[in-house]
Amino acid sequence: MIRLFKVKEKQKEISDNGKAPVKKQSAGELRLHKDISELNLPKSCTISFTNGKDDLMNFVVTVKPDEGYYKNGNFQFSFQVPDVYPHEAPKVKCQTKVYHPNIDLEGNVCLNILREDWKPVLNINTIIYGLFHLFTQPNREDPLNSDAAAMLRDNPRLFESNVKKAMAGGFIGKTYFARCL
Repeated sequence: MIRLFKVKEKQKEISDNGKAPVKKQSAGELRLHKDISELNLPKSCTISFTNGKDDLMNFVVTVKPDEGYYKNGNFQFSFQVPDVYPHEAPKVKCQTKVYHPNIDLEGNVCLNILREDWKPVLNINTIIYGLFHLFTQPNREDPLNSDAAAMLRDNPRLFESNVKKAMAGGFIGKTYFARCL
């Protein structure tokens, strides 16, 4: 039998002895800890906790596609996980300005599992694979950047040229893209 009152007494004893009180973890933090421990990332994706181990709710995922239009690019995504995770999806933003049909110039990402198709059974691993898939198979049918989507649909060669120019660091129209190779 677990003695819950003993645990609470021990926590109070530790805090009374001048040590920092033990911070309770939210259900979202517990689930996120489980998700992170079970990550099975593609070899071209990495995760880093820029705020240290004490802040698991905010992290950065780097995607480096090894095929497709965005091959050899280096794209960073910030993740902000809400306390009510997994009942709400994490907020994901692309920190790298990219010429992409499914990522707008402000870094918003059009990925159905981050919005209308989110379900609590999904996890961080699923989102990372979804982001990776956006780079290997951009979706011109559900765009956030309609100009890039139209270019992909109507002139794939010019689209590919624009992607390479943007990744190398240059202008597409009046928009400047920093080098991300």
